[in-house]
Amino acid sequence: MADIAHHERHGVGIRAIGGHLPERVVTNAELEKRLDTTDAWISEYIGVKTRRWSAPDEWSSDLGAAALLDACRRAGVSPESVDLVVCGTYTPDHLIPATAVAIMGKAGIRETPGFDVNSGGCPGGTFALDVGAKYVASGSYRRVAVVLADVSTKTFDPEDRTVGVIFGDGAACYLLEPTAAGKGVGTALLRSDPTAYTTAYVKREKRTWDDGSPKQSAFGDNFAHMHGRGVRDFALDRIPPFVEELVKGDGLSVDDIDLIVFHQANYHLIHLLMEKLGLPADRTMTNVQKYGNTSGAGVPLVLREAVDSGRITRGSIVVIVSFGAGMSHGGAVIRWTGDDDFGPVS
Repeated sequence: MADIAHHERHGVGIRAIGGHLPERVVTNAELEKRLDTTDAWISEYIGVKTRRWSAPDEWSSDLGAAALLDACRRAGVSPESVDLVVCGTYTPDHLIPATAVAIMGKAGIRETPGFDVNSGGCPGGTFALDVGAKYVASGSYRRVAVVLADVSTKTFDPEDRTVGVIFGDGAACYLLEPTAAGKGVGTALLRSDPTAYTTAYVKREKRTWDDGSPKQSAFGDNFAHMHGRGVRDFALDRIPPFVEELVKGDGLSVDDIDLIVFHQANYHLIHLLMEKLGLPADRTMTNVQKYGNTSGAGVPLVLREAVDSGRITRGSIVVIVSFGAGMSHGGAVIRWTGDDDFGPVS
């Protein structure tokens, strides 16, 4: 923990991004056998080909701990050097204690604070990042792990195709550290619309099978519910002007963006948003087609692939935009950092 009194102004950089996905791959062909849907329909309207589903005994903390350890390996640092763990999740292992604490236990981290941020799942890729970034910016903590982990498939009604074809499970971890002033994660723009509270949420109600016996998800009488058309209409109406406002506030225009990464809700929706912004398709990247909607982990998992492929490098102007339940939505401009922008590894 840093000495706040002697803290000098600095930026907040993403030192590394870790990720982890369950082993089980679920194809559209498999879903055709269990749901009233077809591969052709899923491909045409959602754009998902495969997704990952967690095992029955695999929970958010399992995925999150693996993602945190991956981030530390990529940065060349010890997990014990992490000063704070923030977990963005809507599928906690238990109501209490925080899933962040379970993640720390499985990652071998001791005597470090940790807490959860529930911003509605999907928006967490920006909301939780902003929380962690503010702690680093304050000088209170030098190395903060922001873990996004959800097992959305455990909220499914086994017969509900509206969510069953879209979501997958996964986790990612931003590893944040101080960097040079004016670089790294900029101020986030965050909003929520309570009038759309039930557009996407986990509904608490009793459900039964045809024979009258109780039907439950892994979370009991709690089931994912989503009005797909409502999410689509919200995104197409609100997100393009939101992005323009976000970059303008940072002294930029949409044409200055090197890469924009949206919440991985729907492959076709992402490309419609690009058209509305007047940006070519090669200014974005997606992974929803192979992993499904991985909730808050979707954005950082795409960023991880962008770094690995060289799509973004030091100095790139990157914009991230998350949206989902709430309807909460957030965005941030990131002036991408490189190894030379950080202090010595320790």
